Amino acid sequence: MVDKSIVGTEMGGGSMVVERGKIMEFARAILDENPVYFQEDAPAPPTFTMASAHWPSGTGGGGAKLADLGLDLLRVLHAGQEYEYLGEIKAGDSLTSRAVISEVSEKEGKRGGTMTFITSETTFTNQRGEDVLKARTILVQTSKAAS
Repeated sequence: MVDKSIVGTEMGGGSMVVERGKIMEFARAILDENPVYFQEDAPAPPTFTMASAHWPSGTGGGGAKLADLGLDLLRVLHAGQEYEYLGEIKAGDSLTSRAVISEVSEKEGKRGGTMTFITSETTFTNQRGEDVLKARTILVQTSKAAS
């Protein structure tokens, strides 16, 4: 069981410059050949900010780690991802992010045991101070080993 007092815990943040070349690479990786992603002032494709989590200077770090929150990483699965678009993200933008645990809830599993759902919310803000994206990640920790 996860301590519900982790709600509000900072999970880190960071900054990233939205580079035109990275937008093109991402579009190719998701097999989206829409010509808009190959223009000079290209908009970022939906879910583009997820790539920053895999960059050395990405949005991770600086905050609590999952294991620090008392999660048993052998029993944690990614349960969902949601995006709320508040503005446009384009090549040349400089984004900062801040992630925080926003919710913890429990539910009884169909095969027995408790499932704990942990939601983190990351807000991306552009160089003009405008919030342009809220990304919600939902993790689930099971009380029994998955079979």
